[in-house]
Amino acid sequence: MPTQDMTVQDQELGQRLTALTIGMDQLERRLSRGHGVLDSEGLVPIYLGQDLVPTPNYQDWEEVHSELAALDDATRQLGTGPRRAFLEDMLRSLRTAARLFEGEELSFKEKLEQLVGVPAEPVSDDVIHDLQATIDALLVQAGYVDGTLAQRVQRWEADGAVAAGDLGSTFTALMREAQERTDALIYPTGDYTMALNEVRGVPFTARCNFNAGQMDLNVDLNFTRSALKHLVCHEVFPGHSTQLLYTRDAAERGESTADVLLCTANAVTGCVQEGIGDQGVHLIDWVEDTNDAIHMTLRRLRSSSATSAAWYQMGAGWSEDRVRAFLEASSFGQRVWIDGRIRFASYSFRGPFIASYWHGDEAVRTVRERIRPDQRAAFIETLYGQMHSPRSLMMFQA
Repeated sequence: MPTQDMTVQDQELGQRLTALTIGMDQLERRLSRGHGVLDSEGLVPIYLGQDLVPTPNYQDWEEVHSELAALDDATRQLGTGPRRAFLEDMLRSLRTAARLFEGEELSFKEKLEQLVGVPAEPVSDDVIHDLQATIDALLVQAGYVDGTLAQRVQRWEADGAVAAGDLGSTFTALMREAQERTDALIYPTGDYTMALNEVRGVPFTARCNFNAGQMDLNVDLNFTRSALKHLVCHEVFPGHSTQLLYTRDAAERGESTADVLLCTANAVTGCVQEGIGDQGVHLIDWVEDTNDAIHMTLRRLRSSSATSAAWYQMGAGWSEDRVRAFLEASSFGQRVWIDGRIRFASYSFRGPFIASYWHGDEAVRTVRERIRPDQRAAFIETLYGQMHSPRSLMMFQA
């Protein structure tokens, strides 16, 4: 049944917001003929609500701005709280996207603050140094004592790298256990599954290719078992694929407002989507040993470093060589990963979303760590069954 605080007004706003967003996506694809500012992915890369919400056939951006203004007016009628906060953030994000699609040039600062919904600044050096110190201590605990921190990280990753011929079987075994844990702790995913698809020459580490039933994995990189586990949790269970299944089911049954169908949108919703993925291992309580703890901390370090590097590159105007040197010194990432981050940050539309990983992860982590055990069910329903910006999620109260 619908959540207790979901009103008819919420349902109507959710329906209109979803229709608007998908209408924008279709208008941009039609007008750009595949060569617009979307960097080929689309405003909504994966959408499962075609038979639930009719898509308006917008003829121009004036119609889009008219509906944005009408939804602004409707949002102002809501009381203060998470729903209003989310709608305010989402409408600002969509208005910014529309301006970009119309050809307006915006600064990286404007894109971060207005499109992605995060601060336009690097992550604090203190945060990065604290994460490095934690990794240092964990590596010592694991027996990696000699050499610089960068050398020890490199040696730990090389020693634990899954052999190329074992990637498929390791992926399958990890996915099976991740699904069992997700079914028990998050949502029953049924007979859904994914195949591993090895790719090369791409700027990402892994990708949820939901419509093809594949997790694309960049095998130009090496992966420890812990790294592969994290990617399974991020892209499949309990991450992106699980969120898509959950939201489709919840919207169809009327348990959630229709805007949950926008969970993959390249808008302010992207932060929490990536936060769910990056917190996936924790959401299903699957940190098994020191190796997992090392990788999860290393992932946070690399996410924070990549966020800072994107700002230095696109906001502060650093040269690519200087950005590369910063990433090498701060993140200890593989060269292919560093090159991919620099390439990602340079994309006109998608580039600012590199910051969504760090800020989304921090929002989900902060709320997850403060809830009591008896609040977990309400937290999961809020996290998966409602759309959020980082600001609205942080307002969670069971």
